Amino acid sequence: MRLSQRPTHRRTERTIAVLSALTAVNAVGGSIYGLRGAPQIPREWLEGSPFNDYKIPSVFLGIAVGGSSAVSAGTAWRGDDHAAFATVAAGGILTAWVAAQVATIGLRSFLQPLFGGVGITMIALGLNLRCDAAS
Repeated sequence: MRLSQRPTHRRTERTIAVLSALTAVNAVGGSIYGLRGAPQIPREWLEGSPFNDYKIPSVFLGIAVGGSSAVSAGTAWRGDDHAAFATVAAGGILTAWVAAQVATIGLRSFLQPLFGGVGITMIALGLNLRCDAAS
């Protein structure tokens, strides 16, 4: 039986695909909102940061977080051998994004710890997928 045909392995891949896809959609949506000026987010939050507005962080959010999460979702859905690596990388990028955001603007939203937890969960699921593949 191929690894991707094992029921628990396939469930892990599907879980990763759904979680990663939701993260990608959220990141792209947040990116678009930021590129439009983030009208309901105070610019004062950026004081002391290297940014004058939300455009550069929004581009990073869309490309790095959204893009890596989309790759993770696609590889996991297809049962690709690279799904574990893609998921650990996407989870690491998401976790680093949240950590950098909190370090830069402080804890401002319940979404920060929520997506920090999602990032850590993605790393754990990716490592689980890798360990499953190694056994």
